[in-house]
Amino acid sequence: MLTSVGVSYMLATALAVESAVLHNYVWHERFTWVDRCHGSKRDAALRLLRFNVTTGGVSIAGNLLFMRLLVGGMHLRPLIANLASIALCSILNFLVSDRWVFRSALSPQ
Repeated sequence: MLTSVGVSYMLATALAVESAVLHNYVWHERFTWVDRCHGSKRDAALRLLRFNVTTGGVSIAGNLLFMRLLVGGMHLRPLIANLASIALCSILNFLVSDRWVFRSALSPQ
């Protein structure tokens, strides 16, 4: 959609990915881990930073690693491998968010 109004595909990709990350963060704050999202605006900003870094890192590195293993090593079709990679990275992202990004106030930091 952004490219149709003259935005370069690289910038459009970055904006689309970041908007998806922000959308997910807001949903997690309001629904998934609402019981853990108390505190100051600074606390929320730190959670957002941790979420951005971990979600981006896990998604990029994880998808590359899993695709290499599944396509390069196990010779799966790329579409099937991509679906599996997305599922595996989703699980990893959830675990990282649960244990670190949205950790309970009672959990050690």
